[in-house]
Amino acid sequence: MISLKYAFFWILPLVSAGTWLGQYFYANQRYNRGLIPLSGMLLAMFITWEVEGSPQYVSMESGQNIAYISDIGAQGLKPLFIAGCCVTTVFLDLSFAAERWLRHTGRLAKNMGTAEKILSGLSIVFAIAGTCGLILLSIFDTVQHPRLHDGFLLLFIAGYVISAIFICAEYQRLGVHFRQHRVLRASFWMKLFFIIIEVFLAAVFIGTSFSKGNQNVAAIFEWVIAIIFTFYVFTFFVDLLPASRDHQKAANLELGHVDGPANDRHSHGYAAATGAHSYDGAAGIADNQRPKPPMAQNY
Repeated sequence: MISLKYAFFWILPLVSAGTWLGQYFYANQRYNRGLIPLSGMLLAMFITWEVEGSPQYVSMESGQNIAYISDIGAQGLKPLFIAGCCVTTVFLDLSFAAERWLRHTGRLAKNMGTAEKILSGLSIVFAIAGTCGLILLSIFDTVQHPRLHDGFLLLFIAGYVISAIFICAEYQRLGVHFRQHRVLRASFWMKLFFIIIEVFLAAVFIGTSFSKGNQNVAAIFEWVIAIIFTFYVFTFFVDLLPASRDHQKAANLELGHVDGPANDRHSHGYAAATGAHSYDGAAGIADNQRPKPPMAQNY
């Protein structure tokens, strides 16, 4: 059953991904072509650069034919670059906060111990660090502040990769207790894939960007890294969608994490989770003979 009260949470990562790689319209006044439908901030920047004839910007090195995202973002599209980075990261951080709150309230699989809460908190801290890196690199462009720009770029990449590592660790621990939740496994593997691919691509990008004659290769890898980041943002849609359904608390109840009318729900939940038998003398039946709430089968 769908709960409209919690349905809007999964919209947060869609807004983030859509801003990064969604639908925009850009007025190309230089060529007087009116409104040209373009796809999102990244593709809007790339297609605009192509439409303008692939110009050689002052920030590009000699022999470089493919512009970095930062090269384009430092020119006429800088307002779009800054706005896109701000909206993308703010809504992504709101997705992190929503996921933490929904687990705390039991709308998603609850954290079973302090360690999982710490891992979740660390993932949010490093995500905020990545947010600061992306917003600041869009403001301190590569033309006027090249050193600061490069430093904030590294902060952006490292922040979100480390954040993904912590959230993967949290999901791995959750998966031990909620094995029936297929969405935890799916999200874990998607985020792990993001970590492995982004670390590899970032290493190649850094190695080629600081060596002469490889700027075109580095620019290609930068665009690929940015596009893969879109799919990482989308994984939070997968995480938050189950919160709109009403049968999560039944699974939490089985592990004794939702208080009911009686104060002994926690002991019943523990017995169900461990296989132990408790006995209700007033009712005259063993706890393992009581009807069990349905488990969440689809997420």
